[in-house]
Amino acid sequence: MDRKERKMMRRRLFNAYASSIVSISLVLMLVGLSSLFVVNARRMADYFKENLQVMVLMREGVSNAQAAGFCDEVSARPFVRSARVVSRAEGEEELRNMLGEDFLDVFSSSPVPVSLDVNLWAEYVNPDSLEVVRASLAASPLVEDVECRQSLVETLNRGLGKLSLLLAVLVALLLFISYVLIGNTVRLNVFARRFTVHAMKLVGATRAFIRRPFIGAGVLQGLIAGVIAFGGILLAVTLLRRSFPDLVDVVVGDSLPVVAAIVVAGGIFICVTSTWFVVNRLIALHKDDLYY
Repeated sequence: MDRKERKMMRRRLFNAYASSIVSISLVLMLVGLSSLFVVNARRMADYFKENLQVMVLMREGVSNAQAAGFCDEVSARPFVRSARVVSRAEGEEELRNMLGEDFLDVFSSSPVPVSLDVNLWAEYVNPDSLEVVRASLAASPLVEDVECRQSLVETLNRGLGKLSLLLAVLVALLLFISYVLIGNTVRLNVFARRFTVHAMKLVGATRAFIRRPFIGAGVLQGLIAGVIAFGGILLAVTLLRRSFPDLVDVVVGDSLPVVAAIVVAGGIFICVTSTWFVVNRLIALHKDDLYY
């Protein structure tokens, strides 16, 4: 083999190696992004629950000052995450935006009461706890009615449960697909060197000695692919944070180190195990089987 042929062979090997790393990185990136949702499924559920508002309608004649005093009292209760007063003027402005500028003309006095928007802690956003919350808030003589939106809460709880199950199934499916795709990629790369394995067998090399360079290459390949995949995840998170900062912070949280470990360790594990099985199979092949 002359110099030109060796150079061409090295270029083909490099291209095959680079393309396999890119393929593995893309699969690992999908696994990592899905893992973000699974790891933070509870945080996502809490985020949506804590953004559901309980509306406390004050009685007619309750002033903004009285409502503010009651708001301070409500904010100190253990089930309340935050509370704020919605003045009569704010309520009228919201209705104008919904119903038009002249909707108040048909009323002799404003029909909009002073109210409170109350956000609860996530553990209290369930049907049983909401009944206790409603009774506690409605006990005040200043309160006319409390709207807890229980049907919406029940729908949200059912939806979040189904979403968590769906995400778990999705990640399991992606892990299986990634193992198959990455395994096939590694097998093709290793199988292309089957004659090298056979030559090593002919000179008396042991199985462990033959496997060693292939396993080392598998570790390096999985490490590089994992790092590239995690870099892609960081880029995707950065771009999404510009448009959805609050939601991305909830989904990502402090779990990036965990996702990085999953992606890198997963890439190394899959590449090494695939290489192990393929090399063992090649070592066991008869000389005549190398050509098929």
